[in-house]
Amino acid sequence: MLGYPAYFGQMECLKLIASQKFHEKRIGYLGAALLLDEKQDTHLLLTNSIKNDLSHPSAWVQSLALSTLGSLGSAAMFRDLAGAVEQLAQVGQPSVRRKAVVCAVHIIRKVPDLTDTFVALGEQLLTERNHSILHGAVMLIAEMCRQNPQTLEHFRKHVPQLVGLLQNLVVAGYSPESSISGINDPFLQVQIVRLLRILGRGNEDTSDSMNDVLAQVATNTETTRNVGNAILYETVLTIMGVHSASGLRVLAVNILGRFLVNKDRNIRYVALTSLQKLLQEESSAVQRHRSTILACLSDPDATVKRRALQLSLALVNHSNVRATIKELLDFLSLCAPDLKSDCASGIFLAAEKFAPNKRWHVDTILQVLTTAGSYVRDDAVPNLTHLIGGAKELHGYAVQQLYQALAQDISQQPLVQVATWCIGEYGNLLLAGSCEEVEPKQVDPEEMLSLLERVLQSHLSWPATRGYALTALMKLGTHLQGNSINRIRSLVSIYCSCHDIELQQRAVEYNALFRKYDHLRASILEKMPLVEKASYGEDGSEKGQPGREANVTVNIPEVEQCSDSKQPESSQVSDLLNLLGEPTEPSPLQPAIGTPVATGSVLDLLKDLKTPATALPRLVVYERDELLVEFSMERPPLEPTLLLITATVSNRASSDVTGFSLQVAVPKSFEVELLAPSGSTVPRQGGPPIIQSIRVLNPRKLPLRMRLRLAYTLPSGATVQQIEEIHSFPEAAWQ
Repeated sequence: MLGYPAYFGQMECLKLIASQKFHEKRIGYLGAALLLDEKQDTHLLLTNSIKNDLSHPSAWVQSLALSTLGSLGSAAMFRDLAGAVEQLAQVGQPSVRRKAVVCAVHIIRKVPDLTDTFVALGEQLLTERNHSILHGAVMLIAEMCRQNPQTLEHFRKHVPQLVGLLQNLVVAGYSPESSISGINDPFLQVQIVRLLRILGRGNEDTSDSMNDVLAQVATNTETTRNVGNAILYETVLTIMGVHSASGLRVLAVNILGRFLVNKDRNIRYVALTSLQKLLQEESSAVQRHRSTILACLSDPDATVKRRALQLSLALVNHSNVRATIKELLDFLSLCAPDLKSDCASGIFLAAEKFAPNKRWHVDTILQVLTTAGSYVRDDAVPNLTHLIGGAKELHGYAVQQLYQALAQDISQQPLVQVATWCIGEYGNLLLAGSCEEVEPKQVDPEEMLSLLERVLQSHLSWPATRGYALTALMKLGTHLQGNSINRIRSLVSIYCSCHDIELQQRAVEYNALFRKYDHLRASILEKMPLVEKASYGEDGSEKGQPGREANVTVNIPEVEQCSDSKQPESSQVSDLLNLLGEPTEPSPLQPAIGTPVATGSVLDLLKDLKTPATALPRLVVYERDELLVEFSMERPPLEPTLLLITATVSNRASSDVTGFSLQVAVPKSFEVELLAPSGSTVPRQGGPPIIQSIRVLNPRKLPLRMRLRLAYTLPSGATVQQIEEIHSFPEAAWQ
């Protein structure tokens, strides 16, 4: 039992089992249950001993043999002894019959082929008056119906008999033999309700015949005791699992709503989980309990609080978005750090789908950034900048609100990044005091520069934040003159020797604009154009703009791209490209300036190449929740800087995984193109996998690093979002 070989004791156990003394036989069976398993060669001897004891005149010996057979019997033993077990289940003392029925359940689970042997037994036992035997019979029938569709159809004609049994249990008075907490045999009631769920699933006629008794159980069961709640929970699952009437389904949701105010935290957790599963089918009924669900956010139990948060986010729609988001924002300010990230992400998604207007959307996201700080998800900054950039009428309002928030706190890095971006883009509105939404406030240029200088010098600022601040200073320089320009130039020159390579490169390039290309500075540093972004359809699913892939992820360039109404001369462009350290030849993924853009991708030309590409080893990049994501890579011989990646997503679970999406981000020295996937649902085990192509251009042949964002919905209804870093690409993929 401590892990050592126990061969020496196996034969001793068999000797004790063969003894005629009951106490020795009992010790032998106990030892056999501990020291033997179905792989042991001694099973043949044990089978003979059990067979002899099943026909023993003593009921105690028969019970020992049945208990041992059910716990460690192999398929071969079950095939040999199934007939003897069936006979004991029909005749004999009640205790032996009960053990024989339970042993028959184990036989069906182990050897489904023996189902036909026990069908007649199941029909016969439904007429039993002994509750313990009847309980085992219901378990046996349920197991046979799960294993065999023909048996399921056979027992559907016995639904009226089962309904009668359940009704008798509900209306029967107090029985000292089987009542628990005033409820007549709750264990048998639960088993019958489960069997009705199996028999009624997918059959409307059978479901109709059980609607009345399910309603009777749901309304007459006492809820002050835990046994009553167990019966009600199984009743709710059965109502939702069969073709029940709409009124009955609403009653089931209301039962779960009563569970939400129960003092037992386990019951509240079960209710929240069940309501989340029912949300798609009975949305209006679940919405009636929205206030109670939101009240569960203040529950002291962390698991209940997390489940309540997930359900509250799922309840948000166009009609309740203002009230629900207000409650969630209050929760965000008080919740534990491990919940802030999930809450902030959920509010972002809900606001993006159901925002009543752009100003409310901007105010909500600003409040999340102020409250959650660094717990917000990675794409919060680009999403908010895109939102503000697309709302021209809110430019003055947004930059004024962000400036005030930045002046109060520069520690929240996502907020600082959005604020510095807006100051750089729309700082001229602050300088002019232009704002139509609220009372305008004119900001002194030196005060604005001092605030950006604080951001640059703060030890809390990330390198990316300093990059935003440097760009904001440069863009403000196009609206300022005199000493302010000199101050900006001195601040930028400080970072020309920065230890961070990206900041140093950006500062050197900006400093060169002052020294050598000052006549181009205003046109290069104009406002960023609005970039097309995937939108959400009426069903909440993401859809792309015409002519674009919905999941394309674009990396932020090292120097911001400019949009100039006056096209600079070709010589100036060449000089500027050389200044930035980039080749003057067009990139394979981007057309040259002045060259007409073809309707198809340039990369499609690679399909016509006859030379085979160089294949690389497969790379497993994600393995969790029974999902497996693998990368197969190859490099075209005529384009050595290009890496073609095929992502294969397979599912090893027994249920489909829905809503799967994959996003990719690479360092700024790379370019990436993510094509549309073959689908969004990963079929269960044995189904075709999802295929998605990724194209990575590495002009400098640097070591490849990649970040993946995976999102999907499990069969249980839980939404999963994971971020994975990949640093293990083989050298052949980038050298």
